[in-house]
Amino acid sequence: MIESILGGLLIMFMRICDVSIGTIRTILVVQGKKYLAGFAGSIEVLIWIIAIRFIFQNLNEIPHYIGYALGFGLGNVIGISLEQKIGFGFVQINIISRNHAKEIAEVLRKNKYGVTSLPAEGSAGGVSILVTIIPRKYQKSTIKLIESIDNKAFITVQHSLPYRGFIHGSRK
Repeated sequence: MIESILGGLLIMFMRICDVSIGTIRTILVVQGKKYLAGFAGSIEVLIWIIAIRFIFQNLNEIPHYIGYALGFGLGNVIGISLEQKIGFGFVQINIISRNHAKEIAEVLRKNKYGVTSLPAEGSAGGVSILVTIIPRKYQKSTIKLIESIDNKAFITVQHSLPYRGFIHGSRK
């Protein structure tokens, strides 16, 4: 019985690893990082093959099935958490501010972020739209910075895949 439980734990660990790598690989594919995605996919599948081979060699062991299922679920959670910490790629942050656009732009520029300011018209009058593209790993801190100046600013965030032009990395 102890061997069966240890086998289930081993399978769970392997599934956590391969699913976590798979989550990161998916992000790499979306961002067009084909060589890194290919490398990650190779490691992911190698781990999966070893895990599934172990299960097929021991088809009567229920703890193995439980380990496989738990490893898959935990692998998703851990993979997403890891990817959020790493923060691959860029995001575009759009900020609509009625009264504080100039201060927000100054602070962002002071923090080495490029900002484009556009005049706009909202339902209640004039507003400014600020657009900045930043490394995704700085998204939370940048939003906190914006909110410290205008906690009523309307902020949207979207994935950005720069195509052409100059996008500097953070110069912090």
